[in-house]
Amino acid sequence: MSVPITVQETVSEVIALVPPRIWLALFIVIFGVIAGYLVEVVNRRLLERAGVPASTEGTAFERTVRGFGLSTVTIIAKLSNYFIVGIAVLTALSVADVQYTELFWGDVATFVPRLFIAIVVLIVGIVVGDKIELYVAERLRGVKLPETGVISTVAKYSVVYVAALIALDQIGVATLALIVLLAAYAFALVVLTALATKDLLAAAAAGVFLLLRHPYGIGDEVKVADRRGIVQEVDLFVTHIETDGEEHVLPNHIVFREGIVRIRD
Repeated sequence: MSVPITVQETVSEVIALVPPRIWLALFIVIFGVIAGYLVEVVNRRLLERAGVPASTEGTAFERTVRGFGLSTVTIIAKLSNYFIVGIAVLTALSVADVQYTELFWGDVATFVPRLFIAIVVLIVGIVVGDKIELYVAERLRGVKLPETGVISTVAKYSVVYVAALIALDQIGVATLALIVLLAAYAFALVVLTALATKDLLAAAAAGVFLLLRHPYGIGDEVKVADRRGIVQEVDLFVTHIETDGEEHVLPNHIVFREGIVRIRD
């Protein structure tokens, strides 16, 4: 007569057939998932207490990720979670002695942390670039010339470009290539900025001369080209002239080039 095999005995036999290294690998994966979740929660709270949500509010990057139901804090926190889980999975594969794992384990173990740092650096660079763009635009808001918009954009992408170079360096891109790219970007930046802001620079140079020589002042009635009115304000870049209820904002290089006539009663 055969003895019936219980479910417990069947489970015990199945467990006995599984090598101990497989159980250890499974434990490592479970531990990695739990540790990754805890790290995500802790990082999110630390970033929130550090004021990161308030500092990223209003930036283009924050508005973009909000459209996907995320935030800058959430992305960085989740990246730390994925980093821990990824390391745990790779460790588990190595412990389980999966074929070919040892061939690339050393390279992957050093590449994954670098990739994590590179992504974080790039995100921080984009956010900082957005903040600098907003700051520069706010500071130049009183300068009513179209060229001023170029300055804030150049400031933003300069920060993003440097962050991208640092990120590429983290994942092993040749340093010499990065230096060449940085030099090329700096040269292009100087040339393009000079071309885009030539009128702004000319207005500033003329403004320095006008502010130093004071050929006219606030309250003087003047005529510049075909515009005649009362000077309301003179700053580094523009001169404000009011006439018949209209305010004309003239770039200083136009005033300097066309000449100005002071009208005396």
